[in-house]
Parts: sequence; structure tokens; C-alpha cells
Amino acid sequence: MSNRKKQPTAVNATGGPRQHTLKGPIHCTGIGLHSGARVAMSLYPAAADHGIVFRRSDITDKDPLVPALWHEVVETSYCTVLANADGVRVSTVEHLLAALAGLGIDNALITLDGPEVPIMDGSAAPFVFLLECAGTAEQAAARKAIRIRQPVLVVEEGRVAAVSPSDSFSISVEIEFEASIVARQECFFRVADGTFKAEIARARTFGFMHEVEDLRAAGLALGGSLENAVMVADDQILNEGGLRYDNEFVRHKVLDCIGDMSLAGAPILGHVHGVRSGHAFNNRLLRAIFADPANWELVDMPAPPRVEPAGGIRLAPRFAGLEGLAATA
Repeated sequence: MSNRKKQPTAVNATGGPRQHTLKGPIHCTGIGLHSGARVAMSLYPAAADHGIVFRRSDITDKDPLVPALWHEVVETSYCTVLANADGVRVSTVEHLLAALAGLGIDNALITLDGPEVPIMDGSAAPFVFLLECAGTAEQAAARKAIRIRQPVLVVEEGRVAAVSPSDSFSISVEIEFEASIVARQECFFRVADGTFKAEIARARTFGFMHEVEDLRAAGLALGGSLENAVMVADDQILNEGGLRYDNEFVRHKVLDCIGDMSLAGAPILGHVHGVRSGHAFNNRLLRAIFADPANWELVDMPAPPRVEPAGGIRLAPRFAGLEGLAATA
């Protein structure tokens, strides 16, 4: 896409899918998870090759545009934060970006009257609803994809973020927490044919009550509540109604990863694997991919594969060469 930092010549034209944007604008308001401030957000159609771009409508003395791209990420503690060269920031972008990617929307302008995307219910489902209400429009330009040409791996202290070549986009994630109600979970999804909406979008962000005081002292989670996060205390779920999925925790990590990986600027053709990773490692993986032109190539997106409805609940396949690391993470 035109905003990507590095771009080799596109190859392997296939006559596959075209780019998509919104049919019309859509608006919402909500609370910022970390700021606690009320924010109004609008999503607008955008031209082909525009990409996903945020615009801070409350900024008048600096450049208000913040492209949703990997090299604009400036912070990854508890959420993904973007900032442009003027220091204009947009935070907690991952759930909205996941919804855009999951529904195949390539181009949109997103305006905010504050520094944070509203958290809504802590999942991507409200954004999916908004985007479906707006509708999507096919554009004349071919949809591009980033084809992974060779494995790329980031490993540190038992944490792993990796990607390997594949003809489609799939993702597997493993998590482990001390709380026995979370413990160790893993899952695998091939993200195509409606999988995101059906299996991933409703998974909510989560937190632990013993961390809340420290987070708020640091100016974080000021807007957090049982209305927008799954809260765990003494190995119990505090939310009325409990979990939406038995493995909602790891599904939300998959959701986060989809949003973070969309910052590549185009869909990835590759299998992404994370072990106890998170926003920081997701961005480190993108930086590692683009650090070497031999790792990737820009191609026309092939036609998406069909995915069986139950495809999202299988356990994750092991990333080649990580058997020992995954077992000890």
C-alpha cells in the first residue's frame, strides 16, 4: 500500500480479490479503556491504496493523520499505541484494526476527537457490527498481500513470535498465566471465510484484580470495568454470565495479534505463531520481517481458501523448530 515504509515491485498477479472500503460513514461514542475519557469516533470510506489512517479531529496545530502501520508503533504496554512524526498519538487501536482486517476492509479514514479508540465491550464484536452496518464496497484496485518467503523468528526468555510461509493467513497462540482459571491455553485459526466474526470477534480483553490498583496508579485502565473487560479475582470470573468461550482468554490474544499484524499494511500470507507473546512481540515480529527484503514480497492476493466451520477450535500446530521452546515457555 502507498503508506508502507518499504515496497518491492508487486509480483505474481492472479486476478484475485479487489480492495474494499466502506459504503458509507458510521459513527459511535465510547469510553477509552486507559484514559477513561469519552471519545467520539467516525469511520469513513477511503480511496484505493489509502490504507487505514487515523485522524485526530481535536488536533489543529500539528499533523492530525496517523497511519496504521508497524513503524508508527511507539508503545506496546497493555495496548498498541501509534504516533506520527509530530508526536500525535492514537492508542488501543488493536481491536478496531482486528475487526477491519477480519472483515477484509483495506481502506478507511477513522476520526477521533481524543487520543484513544473507544473500548466498547472489550472485544471486536461492536466494531464488526458497526462495519457491517456501514457496508463494504469493492474498489477497482487489486488487493495486495505480503507473502512470507522464509521463516522469521523472535525469541526471548521463553516468549516467541514467529511467522512461516503459507498460501493463506493463519495464526496459533499459546498463553500461560498463574491463575488456574486461565492456566495454559492454545488455539489455532485459519482466518478466512467468516472465521473472525464467528470464532474470534466476541472474545474480550481481560485483567486481574490484583493488578488494577497499580495500573490506575500508572494512569492506565482508568476506564476499565466489568462492562468492557473480563476480570479475574481469586481464580473466579467476576463478570455476570461468565465467559463467552471456555478459552476466551487465548481467543482474545489471537484477536489482539490479528489487529497488531494488520499493521503490516496489507494482509499477510503466512502462519503466525505466538508463545506468551503480546503487543510488544507482535510489533517486534513485524520489524524483523521488514528488516530483510528476503523475508517477504508484495503480491496480488489470491482467492481465499474455504475453511470448515469447526476449523477454529483445533489446537495449534507447532511452528517448525520450536518444539523445545514451546514446551518450556
